[in-house]
Amino acid sequence: MPILSLAMPTPLKRSFDYLLPLDITDLAINDLKPGLRVLAPFGHRQLTGILLEVKNSSDVPAAKLKPAIQILDSDPVFSPQMLELCRWAANYYQHALGDVLSNAIPALLRKGHELIDQKETRWRLSTEGKGLPEGALKRAAKQAQLLTLLQQRTSINTTDLSTSGVSRTILNALIKKDLVEKFASEAAAPTSPNNESDGTEEPLVLNEEQRIALNSVNIQKRYQCYLLDGVTGSGKTEVYLQLIAKCLEKDRQTLVLIPEIGLTPQTVSRFRRRFNCHIALLHSGLTDRERLLSWQSAKSGQAKIIIGTRSAVFTQMGNIGLIIIDEEHDSSFKQQDGFRYSARDIAIKRAHQLRCPIILGSATPSLETLHNAQQSRYQHLHLTQRAANAKPPLYELLDIRNAPMDEGFSSALLAAIKKEITAGNQVLVFINRRGFSPMLMCHDCGYVAQCHHCDARMTVHFQQGMLRCHHCEGQEKLLGFCPDCNSRQLDFRGSGTERSEQALNRLFPNTQVIRIDRDTTSRKLAMQELLENVHEGTPCILVGTQMLAKGHHFPDVTLVAVIDADGGLFSTDFRGPEKMGQLLIQVAGRAGRASKPGKVMIQTHHPEHPLINSLVNNHYHSYANQLLEERKVSGLPPFGHLALIRAESSNPQQPEEFLRALRSGIETNGQTVDSGSRLFGPLPAPMARRAGFFRAQLLLQADRRKNLHQCLKALCNIGEQHTLANKIRWSVDVDPIDMH
Repeated sequence: MPILSLAMPTPLKRSFDYLLPLDITDLAINDLKPGLRVLAPFGHRQLTGILLEVKNSSDVPAAKLKPAIQILDSDPVFSPQMLELCRWAANYYQHALGDVLSNAIPALLRKGHELIDQKETRWRLSTEGKGLPEGALKRAAKQAQLLTLLQQRTSINTTDLSTSGVSRTILNALIKKDLVEKFASEAAAPTSPNNESDGTEEPLVLNEEQRIALNSVNIQKRYQCYLLDGVTGSGKTEVYLQLIAKCLEKDRQTLVLIPEIGLTPQTVSRFRRRFNCHIALLHSGLTDRERLLSWQSAKSGQAKIIIGTRSAVFTQMGNIGLIIIDEEHDSSFKQQDGFRYSARDIAIKRAHQLRCPIILGSATPSLETLHNAQQSRYQHLHLTQRAANAKPPLYELLDIRNAPMDEGFSSALLAAIKKEITAGNQVLVFINRRGFSPMLMCHDCGYVAQCHHCDARMTVHFQQGMLRCHHCEGQEKLLGFCPDCNSRQLDFRGSGTERSEQALNRLFPNTQVIRIDRDTTSRKLAMQELLENVHEGTPCILVGTQMLAKGHHFPDVTLVAVIDADGGLFSTDFRGPEKMGQLLIQVAGRAGRASKPGKVMIQTHHPEHPLINSLVNNHYHSYANQLLEERKVSGLPPFGHLALIRAESSNPQQPEEFLRALRSGIETNGQTVDSGSRLFGPLPAPMARRAGFFRAQLLLQADRRKNLHQCLKALCNIGEQHTLANKIRWSVDVDPIDMH
C-alpha cells in the first residue's frame, strides 16, 4: 500500500509517515504529487502537512501507521523548485523542514483553508451604454453619476460601487435599460487603498551612470547577482523601474523586496504611476484573506509585480524574471525568531536556482555584500551622483561636551533649525529611541524603574501614562510618586522621540512637529497619512526613529539633525559600528534630495573618534573598508562564518548546563579540531534575563562555511538527544545579524 511521507509543522527535523485517506480512490492515487497539502492527525490535533513523496514502505510498522484525513489540494501549492529551495533553507539554517514549509505559505493555507475563488462579479457599459452621448441621463442624477464612473473606468466591482456612494438599486436600473452588463472577472489582489493602475508616468531621463547600470543588467534567463551601489538620492529606484519595464516586455514577473511596511505606500504609488499592470502586495499589514489573494495572483501569473517584505521571498511565481532587494543591508531582512532565515540570502539562492538576475540595492551595502562585490562574485554597479544634479549634503560635527543643552538640543542645533524653518524649509530630527525617556529615577532614594521580567529598564511613555519594556512589551501604569519612598521628585533621564517632540513644540510653537515612530504609525494607513502631510511641503519638523532613514524621499528637508550619534561606537555587538555607519548615512541622505542644498548636523561627545571622522570626511566606502580590515584580522564575517546557539529557561542553571553539554560532547568527539572550528562559551547572553527567561549562548566560529555546517550539524544532533532538550527553549542562528 502506498505510504504518504509528510512534512508536519513541528520543531521535529524529520518527516512522518501516514496511510492513504480512507476515501481516496485508485484514480486519485495517481494524482498525488509532492507539494500537496494533506490534513493528518498529529497527537490530539489535526495539522496541515506537506506531501514530500509517496513511497511503498515505512520504517514504522504498518499497524502503527494512521491514515491521513484528507488531501486538501488538486494541484500542489509548492512547485518542485520551491520545495527544493525550502529543503535547502531547512538544511542551511538547521531548522525543521515542516516548519520552513509552513512559513512559506499564507496563514489560511497553513490552517487548511481552501484557495479563494478568484472570480468576482464586475459591471461594465454595454455596447448601447458606450454609445450614450456625454451628459445623458441628466434627469436621474445618481444614474448619471454611475454612468460617468463607468465611462471613466473599464469596469467596477462591489467595492467601487460602495465607495462611490451609489446604491445597487441604481445599478439595477441601468442594467434594466441595457446600458450596463454584468460579467465574471479575475479578482484583483490588494495593492493599495486605490487599486487602479494607470501607468501614465513617463520614464525619467537617466544620467550616464544610471544608463551604464541599466545596460549592464542582463535580464535574460541566466543568473547574475548585481550590487547597485548608489549614494542616497542617486536614482536607484528609477533604474529598478526601467529594468522592470524590460522584464514586463518579456511577460515575466518581478519580485521586489523592501525592508519595512512603512515603505510600501510610496513604493506602490510610484510603481502604479509607471506601470499599467496588476501589482500585488505581501506584508504583515494585510488581512489573511488579502494575503492569500495576493499569493494566488502571483502564483497564477496574474500579478506581474510583487512587492513585499521579508516573507515574500517564498512567494510562488509562475514566470519570475527578476528579483530586486532594496536596502539590502537592512537587518529587517533577517528573521530574528523561530525560523531564523535571511530573506536576502534566500533570494540570492532562489535567483541562482531559477537562473534569473538579482539586484541588491543600497547606499550603504552590508560588509558581506561589499566584500562579495570586491571579490567579483557580484557585479558592482556604481551610482556616485545624485539624480537631477542634487548636491550631497554637508556634514558638521557638534561637540556637545560641557555645552548647555535644552532637552537634548544644543544651542547651535536649535539656531540651525530655526534658520531653516524661517526660510520655509523642513527639518528632520533623528533620535533612534522611542518613548519619552529611557529611564525613570527617584531623585531622593535612587529607585530606578526596572522591568520585572527582563534585565532592562522600563521606558517612560508619558502621553499614554505608561511604563513599557521594549524587550518583552511588559507595561505598568506610570505613577506620580516613587513606589519605594513615595517621593514626588521623579527624574526622567535621557530623551526619546516623544520627549523631543514635546520640546520642539515648546521651542517652535508656530511650527508643526510630526513624530514618526512605532507608536504613531501602529494604526493602519497612519504612516501614509503622516507622509502625505510632510509631502505638502509646508515648513515642519519631523522627529523620529530609523523608520525615517529608510528610502523616504523628502524634497523639502534641508537639515537633518542627529541628536545622539555615540551609541554604536561602543556597542558590545561587533556589528555595532557597521549598523551605526549605515544608519547615519541613510538618515543623512534624507537632506538636500531636490534643488535645495542639504546639511547634516551630528551631536556627539566624541568628535575626535576615528570612525565618526572617517564616516563624515570620507563617506561610507572608506569607513566600510576600515571595518573590513578589522574584521579580517579577527576572522569575523565576511572573512569567517558564525552560528549562535541560544538557550533559555525559567531555571537559571539549565541554559548554560545544556550548552556546556553540547560543547563537551563535540569536543570529546574531536570535531572542532577536525573541522577547524572554534567554540566560545557558553556565556550569559548580553541581556541575561528576558521575558522571565534566563538566557545563555554558545558561539561557533569557522574559517570555512562547510566546516561551520559540519560542526553545527553534530552540535544539533547532540542537542536533540539531550535530556534537557524538551525542558528548555533552544535555537540555532546561522549568520546571526544580532549577537544580543
